[in-house]
Amino acid sequence: MSQENALSGRWAVATFFFVNGFMVGSWAPQIPLLVARFSLSETVLGLLILIFGLGAVVAMPMCGWLISRYGSRAVARVSGVLCACSLLAIAAAPGMPTLIAALVAFGGLLGGMDVAMNSNAVVVERRLQRAIMSSSHGFWSLGGFVGAGVGGVLAEQWGHLAHAGAVTVFALVLVFAAMPKLIVERKPAATGGGRLSGFPRNPLVYLTGIVALFSMAPEGAVLDWAALYLRQEMGAGLATASLAFTAFSGAMALMRFLGDGVRNRLGAVTTMRLSGIVAAVGMLGAGLASSPAAATLAFALAGLGIANMVPIAFSAAGNQPGISSAAGMSVATTIGYSGMLAAPSIVGFVAERTGFTPVFIGFAVLLGVVLLMSNLVRPADEIAEPAPSAGAS
Repeated sequence: MSQENALSGRWAVATFFFVNGFMVGSWAPQIPLLVARFSLSETVLGLLILIFGLGAVVAMPMCGWLISRYGSRAVARVSGVLCACSLLAIAAAPGMPTLIAALVAFGGLLGGMDVAMNSNAVVVERRLQRAIMSSSHGFWSLGGFVGAGVGGVLAEQWGHLAHAGAVTVFALVLVFAAMPKLIVERKPAATGGGRLSGFPRNPLVYLTGIVALFSMAPEGAVLDWAALYLRQEMGAGLATASLAFTAFSGAMALMRFLGDGVRNRLGAVTTMRLSGIVAAVGMLGAGLASSPAAATLAFALAGLGIANMVPIAFSAAGNQPGISSAAGMSVATTIGYSGMLAAPSIVGFVAERTGFTPVFIGFAVLLGVVLLMSNLVRPADEIAEPAPSAGAS
């Protein structure tokens, strides 16, 4: 494959990251509206978010198997199209059973698309022989920034259904534009762990998944609860409340676009350690904030810190020795996204009884644990493309 095609593939996978983040960001302003539509308590909303997360957790290992069989490009194409349409199903749900089914589908499609695009990004890194994972996740954060920022205003002015319809059209246009440029692995099936019935034997990939889990759980808390935190406990309006995740995602996007250069200069381990310190301080500040403005600034600081933690963990998982990138990525994303999509359901149970301050302080402590596990991400610095198999082009 020529360098030009590899670069085209790099921008194509970046577009998929943007779309996935855009869908997640567009979900954020829908949450307070969902609470109002169905008169949900924090506990019930937490259970719905748990269902949403379970859809992703179930879909991720299945998509890892599909990628090992058909390649990341094919899985990314199908999941990308379906994911673009999934928020509209939530907005159109007339009752609780339909809403639950739509949430399961939304979570599953987000998760499946995520495994596919991260696996494809590892392939692009190997073709280009340089890191692109942080900046790819930067496009995810940029998508979240646009989705939450514009979505808060549109949802408030247009209503939940029109907002979801506009999101669907915009996402589909981007997916169809990028689909032809996604690149193909030389050999989708790889050694060890590609089967649906088996799991990688290398324990380091599971520990790397735990690093991703502890890095992503705070991100999930900000996504699902920051707007409600500012709205209910600080009296902010809907548009102002949506700025919490907007600031968080915007800060993440900025730092992730700088992250590949930082990682190449400092190394994955040092970058992870410095990022963990900044993230912990930001989450602590959010929990202790006394105004919406202070909380929003603290969430932005947390976003700066968390920005490169997840991409480094995923890159380390995709470059584990002895297993395919799809197998490593499916394990890491399954464990990690259980933090972003499922663990925040616990927040609803705790916040209803104690408020959000102890929750965000607890996440600051969790980020401190990542500092103690930083050596596990050393494989992220070892990008190497495997030798092509017989007949590969």
